Amino acid sequence: MSSPSAPDGPHTPAELTPLEGGEVFRGADTGTVLDFWRYAMPDLRTNTTRGLLAEFLVHRAVGAVERNAEWESFDVLTPDGLRIEVKTSAHLQAWGQARLSDIRFSRLRGRTWSPEGGDAEEQSYNADVYVFALHTARTHADYDPLDVGQWRFYVTSRSLVEATGRASLGMTAVQGLCGEPVDYEGLADRIAACALGPSTAGGTAWTGFRPDAILISPTGYAHRPGACGHVAEHDVAAPRWGWIPRPPSDLWTLIDGARPAQATEGNTGRAAVRRCSACASLTGPT
Repeated sequence: MSSPSAPDGPHTPAELTPLEGGEVFRGADTGTVLDFWRYAMPDLRTNTTRGLLAEFLVHRAVGAVERNAEWESFDVLTPDGLRIEVKTSAHLQAWGQARLSDIRFSRLRGRTWSPEGGDAEEQSYNADVYVFALHTARTHADYDPLDVGQWRFYVTSRSLVEATGRASLGMTAVQGLCGEPVDYEGLADRIAACALGPSTAGGTAWTGFRPDAILISPTGYAHRPGACGHVAEHDVAAPRWGWIPRPPSDLWTLIDGARPAQATEGNTGRAAVRRCSACASLTGPT
């Protein structure tokens, strides 16, 4: 029996009611939609499913309403229109390993697509904010896919990712761009801060520190007040942070592992051994 010919013109799919899992497949005794879901993603540790899980966590954190279509050039759309790209990596995989995996986040840029025009000619960075989601478990005995506390999220703006010109980034580069990671509870605020951009992290201008102060994070990164979206002024407090309120004019440019900058106030045990790359690019050598 021949199939009827397809009509000319565009073919637009109808909107579907979200499935709940109990729906039964028709035409044969093949079970329910929930049976299919159990078949399709029984293990939250696999690369594909773990990536979807990270997107889901970001989606929930920012209060997104609907999941993006698969062909969108970014992963999550917030209610106020912010586009978020979510990249995922982990030390452990769902297969046997001789050693822990190197942490790398790939496919930072891609070609946009539309039904009318197809693929764009060139690749581009297509989100406003980038979230690098790292699953931190290092042994399978500790790995709990249902424990959201095992995730850490590094967040930064499109402008900083785009400035690298790279299609993938390793862990050191991500730390330099994003600064301190946050857990799930801090994710929405960090995304909002990065969306605001430099000098407005937390929603207001900084008032308690001079612009040339050096702020030293718990992991040894040096920041400048308001120069990046990684930290808000209310985050900078002892005992987690130390700072140098009036540093010598050349100290900022000298900071490295061989010449750490020791905090003089706050937690004076903190020492900066590297500069936040976003702060460095925006504030220059002063």
